Amino acid sequence: MKRLVTDQLGSWARSERRKPLLLRGARQVGKTWAVTDFGANHFDGRLRALDLEKRRDLHPIFADDLTATRMLSQLELALDARIEPGRDVLFLDEIQACPRALVALRYFYEELPELHVIAAGSLIEFALGRLSFPVGRVQFLNVYPMAFLEFLWACSHDHAAEIVQRGPAPLDNVTHDLMLDRLREYLFVGGLPEAVRLFSESRLMRDAFLAQGEVLEAYRADFGKYAPRVSRDTLDEVLTSVAGAVGSQIKFSNLAEGPTIPTIKNAFTLLERAQVVHRVAAVKHVGLPLGAGTSSRRFKAIMVDLSLLHRLSQAPMDSAFAASDLLGIYRGGLAEQFVGQELLAAGDRELHYWSRAAKSSTAEVDYLASIHDRIAPVEVKSGAAGRLRSMHQLLLEHPECAPGIVLSTRPYAQLPEQCLEFVPLYYAGFLGRFSGEPSAGP
Repeated sequence: MKRLVTDQLGSWARSERRKPLLLRGARQVGKTWAVTDFGANHFDGRLRALDLEKRRDLHPIFADDLTATRMLSQLELALDARIEPGRDVLFLDEIQACPRALVALRYFYEELPELHVIAAGSLIEFALGRLSFPVGRVQFLNVYPMAFLEFLWACSHDHAAEIVQRGPAPLDNVTHDLMLDRLREYLFVGGLPEAVRLFSESRLMRDAFLAQGEVLEAYRADFGKYAPRVSRDTLDEVLTSVAGAVGSQIKFSNLAEGPTIPTIKNAFTLLERAQVVHRVAAVKHVGLPLGAGTSSRRFKAIMVDLSLLHRLSQAPMDSAFAASDLLGIYRGGLAEQFVGQELLAAGDRELHYWSRAAKSSTAEVDYLASIHDRIAPVEVKSGAAGRLRSMHQLLLEHPECAPGIVLSTRPYAQLPEQCLEFVPLYYAGFLGRFSGEPSAGP
């Protein structure tokens, strides 16, 4: 499979200001595969990999003396292979199993800066909270589930992938409908690499659903590692409730029955730290940087992947897949989950939406995206332009954000009189290619 993260790994490896690289992300999103593929097919040297969850006998290497040359020498003995700085990549997988190895990254950087070091793991945020981490001496790279473009590559839909990569553009009706068909597949398969692999081989949704269920159970199995202060049942109830609330403002009191609000809030925070859920922060005042105007009390959330939305909703998949209105599935939650997931995969570190509450009315626009030198309001909508009241209100208050982007299943269209651009939903991950002017078709 081809992953977008491969190019980022290549840029890191070639950089003269390279630091040890720490890959973060939820379980089963492809961190280990990405590094292994990079070392085997996109790096001139050799990949020297150690799994610190499996090889707990190696933890004493990082116990006391963290001199880089000593650690490297002992790791070479463990591998029975030479690790040559400047040529090879040392890959410490599942590094969260040995928190002291995270500290050791600092000394590799300071004492052996020519050595390529990559570390990866799940639940890393929990390990980081228990130690003094070497801030400024490590680079971070978030790995997410496979984006729509990567799904197209995996399924050999190469022409569709080229269309997406070119960015928003007018298409003929036949091509547009075929792109929506490809998108429908992705919306139900999701981006978990194992689910995508199985579907690409058999083209059977049930194979993808089987993989999705296995990953969900793996996430639930991790609940005992999060914190002893929150029960597995509470974590599971909160996770299920968040899935049902995608697209709506989160109210902690609605996420579980029985536990106190602080306990529910703690459960949500733990799921967020595990990157199983992602917060979408509310912004009242639009301006750069986006994070400066966020509200700590108003926020929404999305899941790590579309597949968890399906597994936790327990909706009949046959009827959902056959639905004619993609934007209406789960009351619009499926489309909003997709857009948020695509924005994260495209490089947005945090997600934001515009929300303004007043006594007489409320206004809300689904996402705010940084595009070139402006903030673009992004609405996921099935209705006509005239019904986009919140979008029009935002543009009235912040005309510098125009044109507003409306993601829908309708063909590409410009409405300059309303300062709007209708962009097909399948371009959600490539809004950064959006210029406000139509580009050439296929």
